[in-house]
Amino acid sequence: MTTAQAGSGRTVTTNIPARLDRLPWSRWHWTIVIGLGTVWILDGLEVTVVGNIASRLSEPGSGLAISSGQITGVAAALYVAGACIGALFWGRLTDQWGRKKLFMITLAVYLAATALTAVSFDSWWFFLFRFLTGFGIGGEYAAINSAIDELIPAQYRGRVDLMINGSFWLGAVGGSLLSILALNTEFFPKDVGWRLTFALGAVLAFVILLVRRHVPESPRWLLIHGRDEEAERIVTSIEERVVEGRGGEPLPAAEGELTIHQRRGVSFLEIARTVFSDYRRRSVLGFSLFIGQAFLYNAITFGFGAILTTFFDVPTGDTGYYFAVIAVGNFCGPLLLGKLFDTVGRRVMISSTYLLSGLLLFVTAWLFGRGSLDATTLTGCWCVVLFFASAGASSAYLTVSEVFPMETRAMSIAFFYALGTAAGGISGPLLFADLTSTGVVGDTVLAFQIGAGLMCAAGVVAAGLAVRAERRSLEDVATPLTAVG
Repeated sequence: MTTAQAGSGRTVTTNIPARLDRLPWSRWHWTIVIGLGTVWILDGLEVTVVGNIASRLSEPGSGLAISSGQITGVAAALYVAGACIGALFWGRLTDQWGRKKLFMITLAVYLAATALTAVSFDSWWFFLFRFLTGFGIGGEYAAINSAIDELIPAQYRGRVDLMINGSFWLGAVGGSLLSILALNTEFFPKDVGWRLTFALGAVLAFVILLVRRHVPESPRWLLIHGRDEEAERIVTSIEERVVEGRGGEPLPAAEGELTIHQRRGVSFLEIARTVFSDYRRRSVLGFSLFIGQAFLYNAITFGFGAILTTFFDVPTGDTGYYFAVIAVGNFCGPLLLGKLFDTVGRRVMISSTYLLSGLLLFVTAWLFGRGSLDATTLTGCWCVVLFFASAGASSAYLTVSEVFPMETRAMSIAFFYALGTAAGGISGPLLFADLTSTGVVGDTVLAFQIGAGLMCAAGVVAAGLAVRAERRSLEDVATPLTAVG
């Protein structure tokens, strides 16, 4: 590494990004995946548990004077609002203060809020800490996706990012099964079981917090903020651990250097100009991907229980089993298709997963409209649709994380996450809950068609605008704003 004085900061030439990207997969990388990625399991657990325990919380003797509508309406909206606000608030600080500081703080906020939800004694308390739980989770998306993409080697970045974002559905499976146990009054009283589900989330968050202590700050972030000596120590330490895990076998040579002019921060105006002017085509791509997946998911999930109970007479207490099945399909998509995003490529895989899931949902709508499906076959159709849709939705997070300059990365993730979450959590319920609760087959078919149409439209946009970022350094995909020349 060489340095030269230039203005208020230093001009540094370094090969640190190349050294991180040329690392072979190792046990150290698994610690990053476990330490940072498992929080999405908590998010899936949270969202699913609250939806499934709504009926129990509204019953006399639950310990809360709250209605089922308030839980699925007010509490859900507050959780979504907290996630959107938290993403934007913490996203800006993640770019300013660093990845590690923020992924520790946001998890601590989540932990405290979830634990305090478990001891709710009144509806206002429950609503407040649902908002704060979302506030912490929203910040996690920006901090975690930034850190993962900056620490994982380029050749594995796509599959790892998809697998981690898809792990939300492991939490959904766990939440479905956990709620079945927690709601069984043979095991727990009415006012205890639901509290234990939240307490378990807090315990899991505490364990993850302990693991995260060993995850380093992003050397890329340190580099552009004038802390290149610390970045050098961290990368050297990582290399030593990888070599030790390979039995002393030397690492391949790192190829490529980067020259940057270090500075402490980037103004909000410069971030906005970069994302929406310099990279406006990529912004259109991010907007399309997030809106498409948000509406497809809401077309299915907001009417999920109502469709099964209204059209197929499935008992309310059994819908959790059906949800667990489609949640497994959601997780398998990123897990099995993730590698193709690094080999076949981003453009082909993003566009094809969006288009396939949209077209398959159109087919499902047609079969449902003509009365050809029962509860089992409809769930099977949903499972296939979401197998592809989940890989596509996870690639939306990957895309906005890697196609913008590093100085804007966390804020870009936060903005598009907040946009998609708001569309899913505000527009989705207003549109799809009404359509799927009428009991009219044509209304539910229309809901499916709207979600499918927007997903297909996003796939067409991706076919034209998706960036070929596979196996490329982040600095090659989007040149840092601090880069010289």
